[in-house]
Amino acid sequence: MSTAMNFGSKTFKPQPPEKGAFPLDHFGECKSFKEKFMKCLIENASQNHLCREVSKEYLECRMERQLMAKEPLEKLGFKDLVNNPSAEDQKN
Repeated sequence: MSTAMNFGSKTFKPQPPEKGAFPLDHFGECKSFKEKFMKCLIENASQNHLCREVSKEYLECRMERQLMAKEPLEKLGFKDLVNNPSAEDQKN
């Protein structure tokens, strides 16, 4: 009789994390962006701040192909890289 009596125990309900996990790119839809980003990291001794534009492009690819939830780029830390209208455009 090795039956455990766990009448009062709570059941565990796993929940996915809000961020940080997303579907794998099984069909290689964003592979070229990933490779470009990895090359940039290698060329810059893993200093990711030097590869931010490439990182932004990779995340945009993933969002466009529904491999991650769409998020405003500002929330992902790319506020300074988002196309803002120039001062000339605002005058017209």
